[in-house]
Amino acid sequence: MLDPIALAIGPIKIHWYGIILGTAALVGLLLCIREGRRYRISPDFFMDMLLIGVPSAIVGARIYYVIFQWNDYKNNLAEIFMIWHGGIAIYGALLGAIIGAYFYFRAKGYSFWRIADITAPGLIVGQAIGRWGNFMNQEAHGGPVQESFLRNTLHLPDFIVNQMNIQGVFYHPTFLYESLWNVLGLLVLLYLRRRPFLRAGELFLSYFIWYSIGRFFVEGLRTDSLDFTGPAWLASFIDMLWSPMRLVFEPGVMTYGGNIRVSQLVAILIFLAAICLIIYRRRKGYAKEHYSDPIVSSKASEEPKRTAENELSTQGVDYDQNRIV
Repeated sequence: MLDPIALAIGPIKIHWYGIILGTAALVGLLLCIREGRRYRISPDFFMDMLLIGVPSAIVGARIYYVIFQWNDYKNNLAEIFMIWHGGIAIYGALLGAIIGAYFYFRAKGYSFWRIADITAPGLIVGQAIGRWGNFMNQEAHGGPVQESFLRNTLHLPDFIVNQMNIQGVFYHPTFLYESLWNVLGLLVLLYLRRRPFLRAGELFLSYFIWYSIGRFFVEGLRTDSLDFTGPAWLASFIDMLWSPMRLVFEPGVMTYGGNIRVSQLVAILIFLAAICLIIYRRRKGYAKEHYSDPIVSSKASEEPKRTAENELSTQGVDYDQNRIV
């Protein structure tokens, strides 16, 4: 087993999980900055975006988890704020980050969809890297498997196989499945963003489509999923969609005894919503701009006017919005 603690200085312990998540955020930020240069957007804009997005994501991830696990927190509300005890969810993190980014983009005068497109590759590469934090903590894994499956069927290196040995039992490295799916998704997004047919917002929505497909199938292998008891027809429908995986894998055990995994249901809804949004925005004319079109802040035209006002006021000239008197 790999030591989850990278460095210890007295009582202060630095975990690999935090280092990996920090690296994921940095790589995602660098991708955004690089693409932003094509549109003459300052790197500072994306750095500030990260400072807003990360706290928003943490809050959203925690709220999402607590909502679905309310019975564990309703009698101990202080535990809600103890995120170091575990209990965050990626869909909640995405929702929180999107809400924070929306208000930030609007404050800066940019179209949400245009900037969201730029962030899409950064989001998916961040998730691809971030899953290795789960690997170091031996969490977010799938159900039990034979060691021979990991070594001889999947041909995984020793350091992964050994880390998947938890108290004498080997488990599916679902972190790896999702990470590789996201790396492939990054390549797809990088290809799509240079295609002339791509409209504003569609790269961002394509990210959700791609991620939701992978998450749906990988989630069925996990043993720590949030779940609930829902209609039998819905559970059967989800099971039917996942059934091709049974040719190779066995589904993971439902953690809380329900019959529907929350993340699988959310993945289906996001997949459908993203496709419908693409169609709706095109038909209504809300996606007239192409991805390659220039990105201009509505606040950009205000800056020269403020500068002119300041210069004229220093010269004792009264400035009016429509005329100089």
